[in-house]
Amino acid sequence: MRSAPWWALVSSGCAPVLLVGAWMIAQLRQGPEYDPARQTLSVLASYGAAAYWLMTGMLLVLGTSYMVTAHALRPAAPAGRLALAGGGLCALALTLVPAPSSGGAWGHGVVSTVGLVLLAVWPPLAAVRERRPVPWGLRLDVSLAASALMCASVLWFLAELQGAGAPGVAERVVTFVQALWPFLVVLSCRRSAA
Repeated sequence: MRSAPWWALVSSGCAPVLLVGAWMIAQLRQGPEYDPARQTLSVLASYGAAAYWLMTGMLLVLGTSYMVTAHALRPAAPAGRLALAGGGLCALALTLVPAPSSGGAWGHGVVSTVGLVLLAVWPPLAAVRERRPVPWGLRLDVSLAASALMCASVLWFLAELQGAGAPGVAERVVTFVQALWPFLVVLSCRRSAA
């Protein structure tokens, strides 16, 4: 089985670091009026936000990272690679439809939801169903467990958006898990080839 190239570690590894780093800096720039538990990351990336350009840049690099990683994951099944790349395209598209500074935005919500779903379902779509040894990150059982965790966290986020809970916390959990998983899959592919 072919391995993922070394540069896939860079493209996939920068995603979770960039995501968390950007939202931490953006929160500080937004000031004390921003509540990270109750407000989403979209507030930080909305027009007029103090860190609008930082969050827009992060989305551009994050989306590109997903697309480059999808290209590099040669051992993965094509449907999963396509779903991961689609999640990257959605991150790029979010820069074209940012949330308004107040109220909701239908386009932003649709693009966000499609991206979250694609990133939640790509692991089992990428799983390799062969008898020979498969990297643990591409085994069907592991991929289904990762996808179940991501789907559950997406549902938690959507439920928090509807209630008066903590959508900011839920969104940070789901986006971090979704950003970390490609790195873990690449790492498993590199180790199994060694």
